[in-house]
Amino acid sequence: MKKSSSRLANQSKRQRVRLRPAGFGATALRELRSARHYEGLPKLAYPFHDRDVVVTSCGRLCLHRKRINISLVLAGQKLGIKEVDEGIWLVSFMHYDLGYFDLEQKTLQPLDNPFGTRLSPIS
Repeated sequence: MKKSSSRLANQSKRQRVRLRPAGFGATALRELRSARHYEGLPKLAYPFHDRDVVVTSCGRLCLHRKRINISLVLAGQKLGIKEVDEGIWLVSFMHYDLGYFDLEQKTLQPLDNPFGTRLSPIS
């Protein structure tokens, strides 16, 4: 019984391949490998910050026995943090300042979008 069902599955697969519209072949036939090699992010260092910390897999920083929510998007990434006032910390990723957090509130308060469009003043 298994042989007949697998034979039917193979037959229906062949039929699906034959019924595809032109230009919708197998993915490997349509896509080419990039000529450039991706090496990932450079080693991140924050020499002007007080500490380098790694975001946990659940998107948090652990600092002074407190867990500060940052973002799941940055899980596993190294961030630089700098104390700008007592208990208030600036968070940076690469050369972008993301925002501030304090140890009481325990959440990141974002700055304006560092990746957004920048308008130069018209003189």
